[in-house]
Amino acid sequence: MKEREALWAEMMRAANAGDAVAYQRLLKSLVPALRAAARRGLARARTSDADAEDIMQETLLAIHLKRHTWDADRPIGPWIRAIVHNKLVDNLRRRGGRVDVPIEGFEEILSADAPKPVLEVSDVEPYIGGLPHRQREVVYAILREEISIRETAERLKMTEGAVRVALHRGLAGLAKRFKRGES
Repeated sequence: MKEREALWAEMMRAANAGDAVAYQRLLKSLVPALRAAARRGLARARTSDADAEDIMQETLLAIHLKRHTWDADRPIGPWIRAIVHNKLVDNLRRRGGRVDVPIEGFEEILSADAPKPVLEVSDVEPYIGGLPHRQREVVYAILREEISIRETAERLKMTEGAVRVALHRGLAGLAKRFKRGES
């Protein structure tokens, strides 16, 4: 790795000094490493690696446009990894949290005969009474009355963030009580 990065740094220095051949060699040498980094990043994000080529190309373009910002006295590896990381994050943000899942074989899940939920709100209702007051109010409003976090916050004179925290804690408390069979 250090050997490869030292070679990249040498080629970048030559490229920045005007050596077009060294620059071409650098870009060709970077392609497999950038592609692999993009694929690893997409795998860590649990998404399809279909965009790996786009991320690699965007990274090469960014390196080209920003090559003058690399400090020749510093290692090139971290500079390149930062660019790949930023392009990966940009790609994931553009997806908007979208996950690509093939729909073949899901017909039975989507059919009208799909099984009913294992647990209904009415099954959990006896356990709600054991929650602290604020958590109980939030959980009841959101689960039983089916009102939004914003409406719950307005009704209870809380911030939306506080409602989310109370809901999370309330649901965690419900899960523990339900597992233990407490009311």
